[in-house]
Amino acid sequence: MPLPTITDFLAEPIAKRALLACLLIGFSNGFVSAFVVLRKSALKIGTISHSLLPGLAVAVLIAGLSQWSALIGAIFAALIVGLGSIFLSRTSRLDQDTAMGVLYTTAFAAGLLILKNLDVRQKLDEWLFGSIIGMADSDLWIAFGISAIAVITLTTLQRPLLIYLFEPNIAASLGVPVRLLNYATFAVTILVLVSSLQAVGCILSVGLMVAPAATIYLLTNNARTLFWGGGLLGALGSMIAFFLSYPLGWSVSATIIVVLGTFFLLAYIFSPKYGLFSKRRGVA
Repeated sequence: MPLPTITDFLAEPIAKRALLACLLIGFSNGFVSAFVVLRKSALKIGTISHSLLPGLAVAVLIAGLSQWSALIGAIFAALIVGLGSIFLSRTSRLDQDTAMGVLYTTAFAAGLLILKNLDVRQKLDEWLFGSIIGMADSDLWIAFGISAIAVITLTTLQRPLLIYLFEPNIAASLGVPVRLLNYATFAVTILVLVSSLQAVGCILSVGLMVAPAATIYLLTNNARTLFWGGGLLGALGSMIAFFLSYPLGWSVSATIIVVLGTFFLLAYIFSPKYGLFSKRRGVA
């Protein structure tokens, strides 16, 4: 039996929710990815995205696997690893990467031990690898709320944030609450990361959180453009992936990352100022 046309598919509520989720989650992750790129913390975000697994495990153990228990468990685990690493680095001789490495591996190992004894494989795969088609109305409201908080917060704090990212000593001398700003922006990043959990899964979420601004970074020197450009590219790439995945029969979650990765590769090669060809012309 042939598949319905894309027009017929878009008439279904499940398709409308998935497309709206692509728009919301793609934009919010792309917007926040500017902070991740400027902060040079992509590897930390990758670590935190994998630390969501033990949070899911604890949530399943305590309250069973449901939408809210998984969300709360993931937020708790990410905050413990992310903010805990900052706290440990400020109260000991350890740097943040070392502290995060210890917390992340310990939590991940504990999560594996718990999940080994739980029979939730099918549903758990949706949280590990994403199932944007399966998102409910409540998932969209959560994504919308977190997206609004992230965009408003980072837009409001953009000026002191940029000063802090480029000149932390000057920011402190100007009275910018550097430590509070660090905790606040990290917390916002974690919330956005968790909001994309069901859409692309904790394994692929780091790609959505890094690729958009990384691509824009190859095209412009304007730091402010990274935020809005990253948001627009994240939304555009996610929506293109949605329309590509249906006729090809691909996973929407994986297709989003492939599309964004393709954008990054094109920017790396053809960027007028920082592309591979422009560098070769400069050498010649």
